[in-house]
Amino acid sequence: MSTVDHNSSETPKGAASQSASNQPASKRSSPMLWIGLTAAAVILGVVIYSGIHQRVQAETTLGSRTERAAVPTVNVIHPSTAGVSQEIVLPGNTQAFNDTPIYARTNGYLKQWYVDIGARVKEGQLLAEIETPEIDQQLEQARADLKNAQANAQLAQITATRWQNLLKTNSVSKQETDQAVSDLSARQATVDSMTANVHRLEQLQSFEKVYAPFTGVITARNTDIGALINAGAGGVPQELFHMAAVNRLRVYVAVPEVDSEAAQSGAKPTLTFDEFPGETFQGTIVRNSDSIDMASRTLNVEVDIDNAQGRIKPGAYAFVHLKRPEAAHAAAQSLTIPANTLLFRSEGLRVGVVRNGHAELVPITIGRDFGATVEVVSGLHPEDEVIVNPSDSLASGNPVQAIAPQAGGAK
Repeated sequence: MSTVDHNSSETPKGAASQSASNQPASKRSSPMLWIGLTAAAVILGVVIYSGIHQRVQAETTLGSRTERAAVPTVNVIHPSTAGVSQEIVLPGNTQAFNDTPIYARTNGYLKQWYVDIGARVKEGQLLAEIETPEIDQQLEQARADLKNAQANAQLAQITATRWQNLLKTNSVSKQETDQAVSDLSARQATVDSMTANVHRLEQLQSFEKVYAPFTGVITARNTDIGALINAGAGGVPQELFHMAAVNRLRVYVAVPEVDSEAAQSGAKPTLTFDEFPGETFQGTIVRNSDSIDMASRTLNVEVDIDNAQGRIKPGAYAFVHLKRPEAAHAAAQSLTIPANTLLFRSEGLRVGVVRNGHAELVPITIGRDFGATVEVVSGLHPEDEVIVNPSDSLASGNPVQAIAPQAGGAK
């Protein structure tokens, strides 16, 4: 019994000894575990904070970009002072100094023509001949009738003289003498009538030959050999030729009322033509209509230009350069802006100007219209930033973002 008890009493002691040996190892591993957990918690916190911060920053950036995108971007220019020209350039219509159709003055058939289109002819030069057989026969008959009338008048003259001599001796009555004298007067009147008829037919016969009325160029030929010629009696006359005097040309130009002072008679404007690039021609203002057309508000002005060499063709499109009056030009403090900056509103003409990051609609007064640009006489300053191609919905106070003004301003 005592042996068994001894063994049983020793077993708890061994277990207690083994437990005591393991307890220090467990206590040694606890600090390392806490350090690992703390490090993991710190890393997790850093990751979470970094993700949240990046998300907040992205949302902030997106919001600012959205706000900036909501503000429209506009191109702007500065009004230009260098573009104000001292001359006015206006389109003109070139016409021949004399331009006329040529008709026949007698009926017949065309016998021969001697000139064609483009031919340069002198005044009095023969252009064509017409056969007039009817006129020729009528002229022969009229001459024969004139000879008969002259013979009757001569006999009446002899009879009247004889009766007047017999009356002196009271051989005939005064009544018979007066009848003879009266018959002489009637015969002489018949001769005068026949003579006038012969001259008329001779004049018609002279129209068989068609001559140039002035020196110029033939621009059209509307007949040919054998064609029936109708002078207009009982029908519509036919134009045989068309002539134009091109040694000197007329250029008609419509000058706006605001620039009418530049169209003074005697002024020497220059003219340019598309077919002669880089070349100018000298003209002279010879007259104007001296009244403003109510429909177009323009003054019709005639400019004559020498064309002795025939280089300029009638009907050519010309550009007339008129000099502005110096006093008016010196007094004008005007600017120019592109035409695509204008806004046509019910309250009047406006332009959009960027001021302090916002658009402002400014009323302006324009002077001359140059096509691509217009002259502004009031409402703008050279330092203003004018919006190009403004939207129709643009209103004063709208925030806008302006792109730097283009170099050179308005051209």
